[in-house]
Parts: sequence; structure tokens; C-alpha cells
Amino acid sequence: MHQIQLIRSSTFLWALAVAAAFALFVVALFAFIYWKLDGYLVTRSDRMITAQIHFIADLPPARRISAIADHLAQDSRGVQYAGLFDAAGKRLAGNIDRVPRELGLNGAVQGVRLDLLEKQLAHVPVVRAVGRRLDGGDVLVMGRNVDETREISSVVGQALALGLLPAFSLCLLAGAWLSLRAQRRVEEVNQRVQRIVAGELRERLPEGGTDDPFARLARIVNGMLDEMEMMINALAGVGNDIAHDLRTPLTRVRLALERGRTHAATLEELQDITDKAIAGIDQSLAIVTALLRLTEIENNRRMAGFGDVALDEILREVCDVYEPIAEDRHVGLSVVTEHNVQVWGDRDLLFEAVANLVDNAIKFTPSGGRVELALEAEDDTALVRVSDTGPGISEQEREAVLRRFYRSDKMRNTPGVGLGLSLVAAIVKLHGFRLIIGPAPGGRIEILAWTGRARRPITRRSRTLLHADASQMG
Repeated sequence: MHQIQLIRSSTFLWALAVAAAFALFVVALFAFIYWKLDGYLVTRSDRMITAQIHFIADLPPARRISAIADHLAQDSRGVQYAGLFDAAGKRLAGNIDRVPRELGLNGAVQGVRLDLLEKQLAHVPVVRAVGRRLDGGDVLVMGRNVDETREISSVVGQALALGLLPAFSLCLLAGAWLSLRAQRRVEEVNQRVQRIVAGELRERLPEGGTDDPFARLARIVNGMLDEMEMMINALAGVGNDIAHDLRTPLTRVRLALERGRTHAATLEELQDITDKAIAGIDQSLAIVTALLRLTEIENNRRMAGFGDVALDEILREVCDVYEPIAEDRHVGLSVVTEHNVQVWGDRDLLFEAVANLVDNAIKFTPSGGRVELALEAEDDTALVRVSDTGPGISEQEREAVLRRFYRSDKMRNTPGVGLGLSLVAAIVKLHGFRLIIGPAPGGRIEILAWTGRARRPITRRSRTLLHADASQMG
């Protein structure tokens, strides 16, 4: 069964097709070589016998017989033929018995069958011959056997067999090896995919040490699996987190309503309990709204609203909105921007991201502290920095703060649902920007944006850089 799969594999079939094409090409090449060589030998023979008949014809009649005898005596291979006949057709000299009837005596070379004086051959050879009638009526015939081309064809056939068959076999072996190698890789991939389907999310496809298309595809799939594993791990505890964060305000609402129904004696007390219940319901709705908003952004449903956005205007608008809130908390808020910094994105989402960062900075900065917005631009990048004099984010919490509903123990009493930075990270990822969390003490979060419409793809490395230290910016 394994051998049948090997033979039917596309790699082996392609190798077989290439080997067959190579064999046909080699056969055609050898046939062409044989054809050209045969033509060359015949042409050379024609020139030789033409020169020989002219030479002997120009000799005095008394020397022609001895010249023919010398010519035949020097033919060690037995391929030369000559005959001298009188006007009546009687042989005077040479190894040809009679003048061929089909041979013209006009000096043109043609292929004829000769009647030889000594018939030692099994068949009458076809030779290239030329005839000429001499002065005095004698007839001179010169010929040369060109059957030596059969020897050449035999040599060519042997060379073809000795060269083509090993090459064809080598191609088949290479095809079988490549097919077997591909089958092993596919089988390994199948086994790993089955383990992934069975729930082993940490399993990855083999990439190998090469840069072939299969390895590049494996790297792409592994990147996709990394993303899926991260999303699944992030969503694994979302259900519990949602239940926990919704249960608290809903429990408060229920207790408040029960107490109001039991203990409320005046309209004012009932209104106060109703206000507390409404506040708890509003908090629950805020959690649901934030989750829906986060899901919408993560599913890339907001890219239709992309366009040129002025980052400097967004920072100034956010500063104007949050300045009264900062004054109430006795926190200084300032903005330092460069003008005409354009990025490609959704204005409302970018405003929301910066507003969330400023809201967190004001919320966690103690009274008397400062929050600063800064915008720097260089070449094709823009850096939005929100820094404060608060406690900041410790190195151990840099990844955790981006998870949904995460709230550190020291911030449990601060209002919020723990979705602000998750929302910011989703917006930054949607735009192809980078989110950089600086070290404590003091809070510092930066968004590295690309100016213009050039978007940078999110890769495994860039996901790691989302949590990089701000000092890596240089």
C-alpha cells in the first residue's frame, strides 16, 4: 500500500514525466547527431571517389591499370572499389566484375549495387559510385562502401544505452526519494495536526532548517497557531471573569432592592435605594458594552472608517476633555505636540485609545501629581506618550494588564471594570501600531504609529514588542 502511494504521488509522477522528457530529448539528440554524421560521411566519400576517378582518368592509359591495383592494394579495410572496362564492357582491371546498368557515366556520384569479382560478402553492398567514359572508349568506375555508417549507428546506440538508461534510472530514483521525503513530511504534519485537533494546543508543525515553500508554509501556520493559542488562553478565563464581574454589581442591586422593599419607610429612602440599584445596573451594562466594543474591534469590523487622522488634534482634544476631571482630582494635565502629524487610521478609535490611557493615568495618579501627553514625530514614525507620576505598572504585570478584567490587588478599590488597556491594545493592533509599556516607578505607556498609509504587519516578534521596555526605543 505504501509503495502504491509512493508511485501515485505527484512528486514521483512529475519526476517520471521529467525523466521521460529527458529520455526523448536525448534520443532526438542522438538521432540528430547520427543523421548529421551520416550525411557528413557520405559527402566525404563522394568527394574522395570523385577526386580518385579524376586522378586515374588523367593518367596515361598504360599507367591506369597499375594505379588501380595500387589503389586497391592500399585499402586495408576493403571498402574501396574500382574497375576499368573496355568499350565492349570487358573488365581490364579492378575488383568490379561488370559495369552496373543503373550507373550513369557522366561523372555524377550515385548509390548503386556492384557485382564484385570476389563475392565474400553475405549481401551485395550499396556503395557510392561514379562512372566516367574515358578517351578511347574505356569506362572507369570508382566506388566506396558507406555501410560503415552502420558501425556508427551501433556505436551511437551503445552510447545511448550506456548514458540514457543510468540517467533515466537516476531520475526515477531521485523522484522516488523526493516523493518519499515529501510523504514523510506530510505524514508528520498529519500526525501533529491530529494532536492539535485532539487538544494539544502547544503542538507545532515541523519547520526544519531549510527555506523551501513547505517550511515557509509551516512557519505561517505556526504563527497562526500561536495567535490561536493566545486567543484561546485569553478566552479560557473570560467566562469566569465576566461572571465574577457581573455578579458583584448584580448582587449589590438585588440586596439593595431587598433592603428597600423591607426597610424603606419614606420616598427619599426608596429613591436612594433605587439610585444605587440603577448605578449597579449601569456598571453591568458598561461591562457588557465594553466587551461588545472589544469584540468588534478585535474582529476588524471598523477598518471601513480608516482615513488620514491628525494625531496632534486628537491629543489636544483629549486634553481639553479631561482637564476638568484632572483639576477635580488636583492632578496637573499638560500636552506637548508637534504639528501636522498624520497617520492612517480610524479617528474615533484612536481618540478612544488615547482617552483610555489618559483616564487611567489620572485615575491612578495621586493628588498633586502630573500627567503629560506628548507627541513626537521622526521620519515615518510618530510616538504618542502618556506619562504620569503614579505607581506605574510593574514588570511582572505588563502582560497581565492587557488581559480582560485584570485588576491588581492594590487597585481593587479603584472604579473600573479592567477592560481599558485591553481595549487600547485591540485598537493598536487593529491599526498595526505598537504598544509599549514603560517600567515603574511612574506610569509611561507609548503608542508607536506609522505615519501615512503604510501599515506594518503584526508578527510574532511585534507581539512580543508590545510589552517591550520603553528604553528599547533608543
